[in-house]
Amino acid sequence: MTTSSWDEHLKDYLPADYSARVRTFLDREYQGPRPIYPARDRVFYAYQKTPFEKVKVVILGQDPYHQPGQAQGLSFSVPDGMKTPPSLRNILKELDDDLGQVRLSQDLTSWAEQGVLLLNAVLTVEESAANAHQGLIWEALTDASIQALSDDEQPKVFILWGSFAQKKAKLIDDSRHCILASAHPSPLSAYRGFFGSKPFSKTNQFLKKASLSPISWLE
Repeated sequence: MTTSSWDEHLKDYLPADYSARVRTFLDREYQGPRPIYPARDRVFYAYQKTPFEKVKVVILGQDPYHQPGQAQGLSFSVPDGMKTPPSLRNILKELDDDLGQVRLSQDLTSWAEQGVLLLNAVLTVEESAANAHQGLIWEALTDASIQALSDDEQPKVFILWGSFAQKKAKLIDDSRHCILASAHPSPLSAYRGFFGSKPFSKTNQFLKKASLSPISWLE
């Protein structure tokens, strides 16, 4: 369903028929009358770009962007050349303020390749209908993913922006892992604790302390 690496680690966390139910759901939605994002071959892209064994950081989003050309299958990321969504604009602003350098690309694939799991809690969405697929099928998988990563011995950083993401903290063993929680980068809340939270430098401080290589956030 996701990748062989992830499937092996998630098999004890999901019902035996879960993969079949997901296939049925995807067949129905992608053959339906309304466009679904991301493209079907990108639904599990976060898992494909960041194998289980390589995960050092998790950045949790809610669901994919719901306008044409935006969703890549990675939370918060959009292709270069696309108009920058407001939350991503604020993420890049905080990155600049935190590290003192500007990241030129808004495509975050390089983060995923370094071990940052850019995971949306819901993996698909209808065009122009935010949260349309919330509560239908995906939370079983994404909650299981967080739980499996928490149960793994290697220390990790879980970045939880906003109240939705912070509800997932109950799935994480904070005696082993680092939880960085703050307001969401949305323009509605960024000035209430997201700006100035320095998640990027704090993540690398934790990784270095755990004898793990830091993330090159600017690449």
